[in-house]
Amino acid sequence: MKALLLAVVSMLGLSVALAGEPDGRLTLPDFDAMAARASDSVSIRLDAALLSLAARFLDGGDPQEAAVRDLVSEVKGIYVKSYTFDTDFAYPAGGLDAVRRQLSEPAWQRIVEVHSGKERSSVDIFICQFQSKTRGLAIIATEPRQFTIVNIVGAIDLDKLHKLEGRFGIPRITPAAH
Repeated sequence: MKALLLAVVSMLGLSVALAGEPDGRLTLPDFDAMAARASDSVSIRLDAALLSLAARFLDGGDPQEAAVRDLVSEVKGIYVKSYTFDTDFAYPAGGLDAVRRQLSEPAWQRIVEVHSGKERSSVDIFICQFQSKTRGLAIIATEPRQFTIVNIVGAIDLDKLHKLEGRFGIPRITPAAH
């Protein structure tokens, strides 16, 4: 399911965000208490300052790293919350509902909806748009024992998103070149 999610995301393109308009940032609930009950948890919070700092360590002479640096320059934040549990549906639905309510606002549009009754899983991908300009991306993926929320804020060309694989906490999906 994760490979499908990233494949779909990598096929989409986002445009430049403008100042003073919706920025695509979600207010994620405080899931810290849930982390103690989870068998695994991931919390990533990279704001514009941290992304800029990290991008400075990329080699501008390496074409791939230069492309990543260029891509990250348009991103204002990457926020990820992911929890895995030992039992089915151990996570409270209320936190996910709070995020979904934000995604029902007019600026947000669902662009991908994948649900599997057999696996009891779903993936929903939303984009935040204002005046035909994309401002952010949100992904909610749920399985019986896991849920993940990803919020990428700012302009990003998702055709190039694969260049972030293995950096900034984004997992590598495609095999590394030998």
